[in-house]
Amino acid sequence: MKKSTLTLVAAAILSMTTVAHAASPLKLEVFNHGEASIFPVSSALIVGEHEVALIDAQFQRNDAQTLVGRIKATGKPLKTIYISHSDPDYYFGLDVIKVAFPDAKVIAIAAIEASQVGKVAYWGPIMKENAPQKIIVPTPLKGDSFTVDGQKLEVKGLTGPTPDRTFVWIPSMSTVVGWIPVSANIHLWIADTQTPQSRADWRQTLQQIEQLKPKQVVPGHFLPPMDYSLSSVTFSLQYLNTLEKALATSKDSAALIDTMKKQYPDLHEESSLELSAKVLKGEMKWPQ
Repeated sequence: MKKSTLTLVAAAILSMTTVAHAASPLKLEVFNHGEASIFPVSSALIVGEHEVALIDAQFQRNDAQTLVGRIKATGKPLKTIYISHSDPDYYFGLDVIKVAFPDAKVIAIAAIEASQVGKVAYWGPIMKENAPQKIIVPTPLKGDSFTVDGQKLEVKGLTGPTPDRTFVWIPSMSTVVGWIPVSANIHLWIADTQTPQSRADWRQTLQQIEQLKPKQVVPGHFLPPMDYSLSSVTFSLQYLNTLEKALATSKDSAALIDTMKKQYPDLHEESSLELSAKVLKGEMKWPQ
């Protein structure tokens, strides 16, 4: 197979990439507003000859509105929106996108409906005008895949130990859309994995991605520079291993934070480390 090429189109902090594959009509466009947003969360457009699918819908209304423009620029109908996780940065932008594309089918595996009220109450005052005006609850995914122009996009991990931390594998493109398990150039958000077993399960998911040997990996959260290689999976796995060792030898969150900052002095999103450390050391309850 002819090696795939990756073209990065960026304006300021906005990251939008297009991947063209000689053996497949599908294209991948990655949208990530970087440090201009509260969270550097990714959305992915899978663009076929006749239709488009969207994986995750952004957090803020303004970012979702920009994403709508990118979708319209493909010139193809948005048929499917897949939400990969129940964290609000993956689905709060749905109301904006559904207004623009009312016929698009919204599917998910995550339990958004059960947690939406508390998340809107917490984030609404922080986000202000960028908070969602309405929460769109997806329809449960049937099976373990969906398609674009008949080509299968596989949701991996549904039967594993962490079905809430899946990723999408696109065989025809040898591409993993890594989402919640994979990050790059930032401190990982650990506050939602508060037990050693939950973090071991996370590492198992990352190892599963490595075993696929993808040509490209899209992290769920990242800051540039980003080469979309397997390095983001390697980084995420190493970070979790380092944190586990530091957690065992740190007497409190301050010591844990200090150790991790010394190990990773150049990473962004220190607030994620600081909150996660407090939660893991029992100094803060999460979720609130």
